[in-house]
Amino acid sequence: MRLVFAGTPAVAVPSLKALAASSHEVDLVVTRSDAPLGRRRVLTPSPVATAAEELGVETLRTSRLDDAATVSIAERRPDLGVIVAYGGLVREPLLSTPRLGWINLHFSLLPRWRGAAPVQHALIAGDDEVGVSVFHLVAELDAGDLIAERALPTPADVTAGDLLSRLADVGAEVLLDAVDALAAGTAVARAQQGEITFAPKLSIDDGRVRWDEPAAAVLGRIRGTTPEPGAHTEVAGLRLKILSARRAPDPAPRLGPGTLSLHEGRLLAGTADAPVVLDRVQPAGRSAMNAADWWRGMRVTSAVAGS
Repeated sequence: MRLVFAGTPAVAVPSLKALAASSHEVDLVVTRSDAPLGRRRVLTPSPVATAAEELGVETLRTSRLDDAATVSIAERRPDLGVIVAYGGLVREPLLSTPRLGWINLHFSLLPRWRGAAPVQHALIAGDDEVGVSVFHLVAELDAGDLIAERALPTPADVTAGDLLSRLADVGAEVLLDAVDALAAGTAVARAQQGEITFAPKLSIDDGRVRWDEPAAAVLGRIRGTTPEPGAHTEVAGLRLKILSARRAPDPAPRLGPGTLSLHEGRLLAGTADAPVVLDRVQPAGRSAMNAADWWRGMRVTSAVAGS
């Protein structure tokens, strides 16, 4: 089939590469416009734009799928549109432009966690399993019929960034299988079933650690907001970014919520039940460092992190 692929971040690159290496033709890649990055705000192509250039595929860089983009895509006479984390909505008439419409690779088991940040919300909520879904794109957010999905047990101690990278590779396989099935006419679509939950984009406040929650919830929030928007708390009036944490080994002293204390060379933080170990932190204006070393530099015996 002749495909149009729309995607922007690094998690979309494995899917693009899988489709480009298949028997199908990726005729056009649509990605968001170059964005200013770094302290010098240098205009930088998206990871998908860079990958498309390496693959020799023509790229349409646009931050809106407007009338002009619709005309450019329609001129290709695509059989199928494929979208993976493009970062914009597909509306009519573009939705109906490809002969078979559009399919979307989403990083959750739909209808759970429809929206922009499914992996992050799954970790914050403590879900036992995660996965990917491929579905027909419709006007309603992430509501189309499912073509394929794959569930995985949630890995222990994984951050949202690491898990999203793993699901990107798994999703590329599932997506290619779905495209093959659509080409062969063997794909079977089914309506989404189950409780609908939503995963809106995370704010900075979502990364604020609530120390009065149980340890499992505290760790879920830290992992679910790493690397973005970043888990954080305040100590002595200064923001402290928490890069990694884990359950404290038994036996460990009982600490009040947010209470920090060094124990057997580890920096512990109290929660509503059991303490957690802070492994890596980043104080405001400084580089990432070992949490126990940061604590020794504070030259205090105990403190309470802000909630």
